Formats: sequence, C-alpha cells, structure tokens
Amino acid sequence: MRRIACREPHPAFAALSVALAAALLAACVPATVRRPNAVLPSALETFTVSGRMSVRHGAEGVTANFEWRHHGGEDDLELVSPLGQTIAVLTADDAGARLQTSDGRVHRAESWTKLTAEGLGWPLPVDGLTYWIQGLPRPDAPYRTEPDEAGRPGVLRQDGWTILYPSYMPVGNALLPARIIATYPDVELRLAIDRWQ
Repeated sequence: MRRIACREPHPAFAALSVALAAALLAACVPATVRRPNAVLPSALETFTVSGRMSVRHGAEGVTANFEWRHHGGEDDLELVSPLGQTIAVLTADDAGARLQTSDGRVHRAESWTKLTAEGLGWPLPVDGLTYWIQGLPRPDAPYRTEPDEAGRPGVLRQDGWTILYPSYMPVGNALLPARIIATYPDVELRLAIDRWQ
C-alpha cells in the first residue's frame, strides 16, 4: 500500500483559511437593523386644530372636545364636555400660563405642564404638544423617531413620552396627524383630530 505523506499547511494558507472561516461565521450572524429617522416637516407658526381628546390618569379619566388656537408664542386651548359644558380654558404667552376651570377658579404657573398637573390633577404636556400635534419633536431636547411605511413620523419619543401617529390627513399641500396616542407612566392621552386650519 502506498503511503501519502501529509505536510503542514503553508502559513499563508492557514491564515487565509482562518480569515475565510471568520467571514463565513460573521455572515451567519444577523446584522443589526438600523431604522432611519422619519422625515420631519417644518413647524407651523400658526394653527387652529379641533377634535376630541381622552385622558386617562391612573384610574381616572376624562373625555372632552377641544379647540386649540396657536399663534407664535400665544396659545388658547378650550376643553368642552361632550354635553357642551366648558371644562377648562387654558391660555399661555410669554408671561406664563393660566387655567380657568368650570367653577371659575383661576390657576397660574410658569408652564402649562405644571399648571395642568396642579389644576386638572394630571400633567398635560402642552409645551411639547405644540410640536407633537404636528408630528414634530420639541426643539432643543433629545428625541428619537421611527418612520412609518411612508417615511412620516410613526413613533416619537421625547421627555419621557411615547407618541404614536396611527394616521394622517391632508391639509393643503401637507399631511398632518389625524390621530395621536401619547403615553407617559400612568398617563395616556388620545387625540382624534377633526379639523386643521
């Protein structure tokens, strides 16, 4: 029987084999999928938006119709019960925020978030909502976005809130959110928008 002598592989061949094996193994490991950020529109300086709102805070909840007028640094937000009774009127400008409840009491604070937490019993993040209702993050604060299938904001995370945008509606030449679900620990805010101006 003829015997075949085995030789040690050439060092260059051994190194090439190791590199090839490593490349093949790396190809079997699923790659980390990086989702691009959503395409963000420009912020509206002025808008009027109306619709329906429901807020759950712990075991408590409230449902209201709303109309919000925003012009530069001034805001007016009126909350009305389904039966047509005014629940609260919130106004804000550079001087601060003011909340008048249905019993005539007036509360003042430097921000709407603090004001609503004290006056309504739950924090309504109006400072952020000015942008979130448009599908935008609040400027000068960290955020993360995830696009929907059309590249619009589908999810926005900022200030501890997670904001979902299930649907959009045409407004002039743009698309603006038609439904918004914003969640924060122990708080859920839902907006169904009927009209943008």
